[in-house]
Amino acid sequence: GATHQILEDIGLMKMLPGMTVINTCDHNQTKAATIALADHHGPAYLRFGRPVVPNFTPADEPFIIGKAIMLNEGTDVTIVATGHLVWEALIAAEKLEEKGISAEVINIHTIKPLDAEAILKSVAKTKCIVTAEEHNYLGGLGESIAGVLALNNPTPQEFVAVKDSFGESGTPEQLMEKYKLNNQAIVEAVERVIARK
Repeated sequence: GATHQILEDIGLMKMLPGMTVINTCDHNQTKAATIALADHHGPAYLRFGRPVVPNFTPADEPFIIGKAIMLNEGTDVTIVATGHLVWEALIAAEKLEEKGISAEVINIHTIKPLDAEAILKSVAKTKCIVTAEEHNYLGGLGESIAGVLALNNPTPQEFVAVKDSFGESGTPEQLMEKYKLNNQAIVEAVERVIARK
């Protein structure tokens, strides 16, 4: 039901002092993160949800808290995604390649502490960024990244996220379509942000 479609948890948890916030993208990464957190000292929040996504990360890939993962190198735009939207970002990158747009895709599985170095290195090359998350755009990954950019390298940014709304009842597929949390929304955001470069 609607009360279970939380879109505010990343923001709520990242504001807690000392809290580590993790949002994994598939089964293998969730398993690796769980093992890594067993050795972690301090409070941590591990987020995962209902949508079924392919299990595409290597089963033996070590999970390093706070370290982003480069999935696809590109030169025209940086797409930073977390959770279920990592897979959608990879699909979007394929569609963009067909349009002649080279997209760099980064999996941000740890929202706090954020890998600012990976983000800044990428946007220094691409000059624009799209953030994608299954969360309210207020308080989520995109807002954390906007803060990093504002302090270090102001860069055009577009947000693929829920627009200040509560969740509703429905299948994961219906909800992702309703709230425009899919590869098509990412493609459209990329086209908007490139036009702002």
